[in-house]
Amino acid sequence: MSRSLTFKMMDTHAGGDVSRIVLGGIDALPGATVREQMHYLRDTADGLRKLLLFEPYGVPEMSVDLVVPATDPEAAAGYIIMEVMGYPIYSGSNTICTATAVLEAGIVPKQEGIQRFKLEAPAGPVNVEARVANGVVEAITCEGLPSYIDTYRAAIRVPGLGEVTYSVAYSGGFYALVDAGELGFHLNRDEERELAECAHRIVEAIQAERGFSHYTLGDVGPLPFLHFMGPVEQLADDSYRSRSATYVHPGVICRSTTGTGTSARLALMHHEGTLAPGDRLETISLRETGFIGTLTGTRQEGSYSVVENSITGKGYVLGHTEVVVNCDDPLVECDGLHPILGARHG
Repeated sequence: MSRSLTFKMMDTHAGGDVSRIVLGGIDALPGATVREQMHYLRDTADGLRKLLLFEPYGVPEMSVDLVVPATDPEAAAGYIIMEVMGYPIYSGSNTICTATAVLEAGIVPKQEGIQRFKLEAPAGPVNVEARVANGVVEAITCEGLPSYIDTYRAAIRVPGLGEVTYSVAYSGGFYALVDAGELGFHLNRDEERELAECAHRIVEAIQAERGFSHYTLGDVGPLPFLHFMGPVEQLADDSYRSRSATYVHPGVICRSTTGTGTSARLALMHHEGTLAPGDRLETISLRETGFIGTLTGTRQEGSYSVVENSITGKGYVLGHTEVVVNCDDPLVECDGLHPILGARHG
């Protein structure tokens, strides 16, 4: 392999969560779907995720989205999501950032006003609506995954915390949902480290006690997320707001409230009878950024009441970069990159 490599990237953020969009420099991945390509990357070439999320190129709080050709003929592009916990099949903030990036890069030509297109996530096709004004992408609304409550108000004994009450939602991954006030938090930025330590203990305890299975997907791995919920403020008959914080195991409090965290919250509020189709919830992060989740419909799947939803937010471009990777650098590990760079760097 050549000792010097480059990747073409666009750094973006939505709600404060930085997503590094890889637009070029990677070989075509094998797989008949984006989901299969994700499996190949995860199982054979995890070096890209590790390279861009850890020193000297990144930090674990970031995410990476690799743009790939769509396999769905109706989708404009595909994307594979990489985070510190691995390879989630869907993410709201990453979808908002990727949609913004494909518009800014010209993969999807910008149109003034409202324009609609599809992206292909590992979870499948995603409908996207962009609002463009004077050439600026002002907002992205994307479908959230169908979400539901798996467990409602269970109790678990957590070392150092005592008994903790939690619910579990599926919204693209399994989320533990806990009341921040019951744990002594106000969801301010100066609590970030304590929130991460508290969430780590709860997630570890839940993972040690039990696993979770999706009603159609089956085993999707151990529970990786926890969402702290603040009090709910009603703004209008169909509009609510709540402070929130999302934790990703191990050790990361997200800068935003996250799209999937917001979808999980919609599912819980619907389960409790406080949200109906057409209602909106704005979740507010420790950094005062927000996403708006809209409950767009419900359906029954066996014993589960499934919530259909959308997430609205704004993506910002931070920079256009070519990352230069020097494989002679003692801080850089290139071995995990061989399978996706072989055609040009063999």
